[in-house]
Amino acid sequence: MAENFFVSQQWLLENLKTPGVSLVDASWYLPAQNRDPKAEYDAAHIPGAVFFDHDLVVDPQSELPHTLPSPQDFARWAGSMGLTENDTIIVYDGPGVFTAPRAWWMFRLMGAKDVRILEGGVDGWKAAGLPLTGEVTKIAPCVFDVDHHPERVASFGDMQEAVRTGDLQIADARPAGRFKGTDPEPRAGMRGGHMPGARNVPAAALSQDGKLLSPEALRETFEAAGLDLNKPVVTTCGSGVTAAVVSLALETLGSSNHKLYDGSWSEWGARSDTAVETSQK
Repeated sequence: MAENFFVSQQWLLENLKTPGVSLVDASWYLPAQNRDPKAEYDAAHIPGAVFFDHDLVVDPQSELPHTLPSPQDFARWAGSMGLTENDTIIVYDGPGVFTAPRAWWMFRLMGAKDVRILEGGVDGWKAAGLPLTGEVTKIAPCVFDVDHHPERVASFGDMQEAVRTGDLQIADARPAGRFKGTDPEPRAGMRGGHMPGARNVPAAALSQDGKLLSPEALRETFEAAGLDLNKPVVTTCGSGVTAAVVSLALETLGSSNHKLYDGSWSEWGARSDTAVETSQK
């Protein structure tokens, strides 16, 4: 059964001061987008929002970008942002369905019970002329009790096995040009292409106007990519961020048999001992 993980602008407007509703700006951009998420947040954010920095809420020991922090470190970050696992956590980004799903996925992975995404993002909120502020959000640090779900994360070893056996469907969220190897990767020196057997489900193809496509359209998109939603899926992308858009779409369709490959192409594509294809799948 399909589930809706989004809230409307009207709902958020009516619940900005509702106790237990916490708002998180999880904006992040690629260098080519030429946007500074923290500067934009400081200048004008939705009242009460705290800033979630995708470049800081990571494993500091990892050489890869956006590697998941330990549950303990995540709990410390969440608590320092005034968030508990029992809050209704509303996350947003700029365009609506870009990096907010990564925060949505991380909070759920760590045990948050009710996490939603704002339709249309802060760009849509601004366009609608809804309230914004540059004032510093007052934060009351608290305790975030983690309930970690490591089974939702795929490791490099898992991906080696998936490629070797073909038993696990791989959904790659990168744009088609990067998936095929015809467009360069944004990270210098990175090979183009994809893991053998992977199917391309560009994250941008799963939403429109800051909203996820209808369940019917999502299903058609997955089927057109050659994915069977009755079988296990692992989602991947460049650095584990937009893979969460595919995970969100799968969860929306009621499919819970999926994992996210956190290392993604930043790990697979950077190694010299991994197989790479440049087919048109």
